[in-house]
Amino acid sequence: MAELRVFPLSCAVQNYAWGKLGQDSEVAKLLASNDPMVQIEAEKPYAELWMGAHPKGDAVILDNRIPQKTLGQWIADNPGCLGSKVKDTFRGQLPFLFKVLSVNTALSIQAHPTKELAEKLHAQYPEHYPDANHKPEMAIALTPFEGMCGFRPVQEIVAFLQNVPEFRTLIGNVAAEQLERSVSDDPRGVAAALRVCFTRMMKSEKKVFVDQLNMLVKRISQEGWFCCFCSTDCIECMACSDNTVRAGLTPKYIDVLTLCEMLNYTPAPSSSKLLVPVQSRLDPYVYLYDPPIPDFAVMRIEIPASIKLYLVSAIDSASILLVVQGTAVGTSTAAVSEMALRRGSVLFISANESVSLHLSAGEGMLLFRACCLL
Repeated sequence: MAELRVFPLSCAVQNYAWGKLGQDSEVAKLLASNDPMVQIEAEKPYAELWMGAHPKGDAVILDNRIPQKTLGQWIADNPGCLGSKVKDTFRGQLPFLFKVLSVNTALSIQAHPTKELAEKLHAQYPEHYPDANHKPEMAIALTPFEGMCGFRPVQEIVAFLQNVPEFRTLIGNVAAEQLERSVSDDPRGVAAALRVCFTRMMKSEKKVFVDQLNMLVKRISQEGWFCCFCSTDCIECMACSDNTVRAGLTPKYIDVLTLCEMLNYTPAPSSSKLLVPVQSRLDPYVYLYDPPIPDFAVMRIEIPASIKLYLVSAIDSASILLVVQGTAVGTSTAAVSEMALRRGSVLFISANESVSLHLSAGEGMLLFRACCLL
């Protein structure tokens, strides 16, 4: 079926405990919007929609001529669909995994290993680390979103140690004073002191941690402070991997020592973690998120309601297109028939193929397109 180069996908859902429940979940809403026959369970968490060819969630091709064939199987049979650069660089594999996340509670305390460490962990502990690939990832918020990423400037951490006695007790005076002295030190000294503090916190005895946490909650409640956590939704793209080192807030395997050893302890402001999208010079409706890694990039495509016909341009790598808002009929010389696209639709587009979208009157569309730009 080599002529089939553009086709819709049915994508895997992950029901992790931290996901939003039922119709509160953007993942569930996208599923139900695209396929009214899908039954959404009100008390079930719908955490992640996986759009890609990862073995733990390989998408199924929606085409009657090749029933139940997965995207991974089709790519293996038709590696040229990836584009020559991607096929050669990533050995015939789709290099990225595209996701939608619907977050209801805190995710696990986690970090993702480098390629070298991932291979080592997989070789040593395959039962805990079944994936040998690295996992750089990027999140694009659909609703207001806050996340932890790296270590904040050391002066801010020192201020917390000086103003939150429960935190200082958990770290211990020796480690806290080492970090305070490091403020005027060179970056290596700061990183070393920060590593000691973080490791002391993560390896603290459970009773000590619980006691200090209870004291903190009691103190701030008496002062009238409160903190609310709001659930959120986002688009994610990452290397095709499910490789995670966890250290808390999860029923899954916890590996505190590995996490403490593997982290980058270079402090930096939060602004340094943001990737600002760049508007395309060729298409004013396309904004490109292009991180400094070869595995993936994401395009946000905002088509105004005034546009009736829009061309999703051909690029030299395979891509996956997600419809977040709007409806259209898609046509392509590489598709056998017209494709009805609506909220939640997912298309696989082979390299060097384009898709014409005939938009519904007065709606406009919001699309996200994951690809690999080598």
